Amino acid sequence: MTEYEQFLERKSQSDLYSGFDSLWMPAYLFDFQKSLLDWAIRKGKAALFEDCGLGKSVQELVWAENVVRKTNGKVLLLAPIGVSWQMIDEGAKFDIDCKRSINGKPAANITTTNYERLHLFNPEDFTGVVCDESSILKSFTGQRKKDITRFMSKIPYRLLGTATAAPNDFNELGTSSEALGQLGYMDVLSTFFKNDENDIAQYKYSGKYIQGKWRLKGHAEHDFWKWVCSWARACRRPSDLGFNDEKFTLPKLMVQETPIENEEPLPGELFVTKAHTLQEQRAELRATLKHRCEKVAELVEPHPVSIVWCELNDEGDLLEQIIPNSVQIAGKHSDEIKEERLRAFVGGEIKVLITKAKIAGFGMNFQHCAHMTMFPSHSFERYYQSVRRCWRFGQKNPVTVDIITTEGETNVLKNLQRKSEQADKMFTQLVAEMNNELKISRARIHNKNIKLPEWITK
Repeated sequence: MTEYEQFLERKSQSDLYSGFDSLWMPAYLFDFQKSLLDWAIRKGKAALFEDCGLGKSVQELVWAENVVRKTNGKVLLLAPIGVSWQMIDEGAKFDIDCKRSINGKPAANITTTNYERLHLFNPEDFTGVVCDESSILKSFTGQRKKDITRFMSKIPYRLLGTATAAPNDFNELGTSSEALGQLGYMDVLSTFFKNDENDIAQYKYSGKYIQGKWRLKGHAEHDFWKWVCSWARACRRPSDLGFNDEKFTLPKLMVQETPIENEEPLPGELFVTKAHTLQEQRAELRATLKHRCEKVAELVEPHPVSIVWCELNDEGDLLEQIIPNSVQIAGKHSDEIKEERLRAFVGGEIKVLITKAKIAGFGMNFQHCAHMTMFPSHSFERYYQSVRRCWRFGQKNPVTVDIITTEGETNVLKNLQRKSEQADKMFTQLVAEMNNELKISRARIHNKNIKLPEWITK
């Protein structure tokens, strides 16, 4: 290799390892988990994009314990609200010491807290940081996202874990890349993406206005996925890594759509018409609020336990009034109340939990529940994560999802279908490129097709 070729290889960032050989790999891990962890520990700064229920929590804890043993330092584990106590319980189950802190002081070798309390902590107190459900990073805008990236930039060992990395826009992977100290977000866009000059929409990032939309350059597609695989590993099931799927077969998922007709004309209209614009859709949701909530109450009644996902505060308040034995978790509640009610639901003390996906749709394990209702939104990630709270590895019963829609939300469901296809394409390409790089045999590829719900395929 010539001197110039060596220079190009260094610039490619394809072989930058800043970690160490694993010091502890417990026997209770599955083979595919050991394989992922061995790579992530050696990598030092890595991302694990694994589907829900594949054991990211225990992998994050084992990764953190290895960093503690190697550096004799401390690790901070960031998680969504309500997930910290699950991490502590998971650590106790596998004999890993993990404690929670809400005051900014390390509570143990592995300290867990929620993202909203990050500003209380000092990065100099830690040698490692783990971001659980790291796709939440892109939901934070402005100062919050910059604070998280800046905090991580001062820490030598970093791990991101999420089930849905960039489900509908490839360039959102730039958020993870920047947090890991790889290419910055703007560098990702300028290197692999092309700006659609006909689109005048703008958004702000790091104090700069950037035109969107950005689309992946055709000739750069292979190099883009090769680069992502240099700092990330992805799998939807163990067979994506060449391992056996036997213990990771999901029960049946049944998605049922119930349309609610609007019986009142929209504001300014003489007759009932179908909603088309976003403003009309919102007006239709308001007009049908009572009928939609009554249908939800009817659907949850025969089930021993249910989750009711809502989108509007008015929906949550009305649902709590008309559904017996229900408890709501809303934005108005303190973090302490949210976590208390989440624990009560997991513990079987609450029959019906009413909340929003942005509050309890990330990181929670609700395998004890096999029924949910939801009002659809344009966010595929919120839909995907909400369903996966129950329909995940470890669920023993078929899961029923009742979607209550209005006639005007036909386009919402079509939009979800489009995003579902994009998410599947992203994972397929990422897994294929990863297998090419790792020379993984596909002889044992999981050959059972996942059947999409009828409301998505129509």
